[in-house]
Parts: sequence; C-alpha cells; structure tokens
Amino acid sequence: MEILNFIVDEGLVMIPALFLLGEIVKRTRVFADNWIPLIILVVSFGLTPMLLGGFTASNVVQAILVAGMPTYGYESVKQLIKPIEQ
Repeated sequence: MEILNFIVDEGLVMIPALFLLGEIVKRTRVFADNWIPLIILVVSFGLTPMLLGGFTASNVVQAILVAGMPTYGYESVKQLIKPIEQ
C-alpha cells in the first residue's frame, strides 16, 4: 500500500518543500539531526492545513502524512545505499 494514495493532490507540493527544509536545517548545523523530523512536522502542521483550506481533522492528518514522506524517503534512500554489513 502506497502512502501517496492517501495524500490529497494539493498536499503533494509540500513534500519537496519539506524535504528542502530538512536539507537546509541539516546543512546549517544549527540543530542536531535528530531534531529535523520534529521541525519538519511542526512546519507541516502550520503550513499544510493552510494550503488545504483550514485546520480540520482531515487536513491535520494530511500534515502528518506529508511530514512523514521526506523523513521516510530520506531514510529509505540512506538504507539502500548503505553497504551491507556482514
């Protein structure tokens, strides 16, 4: 089951924006890497419902799903390129 099937089309624009935000925070080294998912989630909670038309329960769920995609995607790619330890 693909998580993208659950995200409304209007919310998809937030995924690359949040990914870029995460990269910017990571490269500035102001916050430790373990804070990046929380920062992405907070920004998504603030911006995604506004983009989708208001703070409803459905739009808050969309914000959570949208925030999960950059973090999940980054970790998936990192695990795929990590050498297999034996």
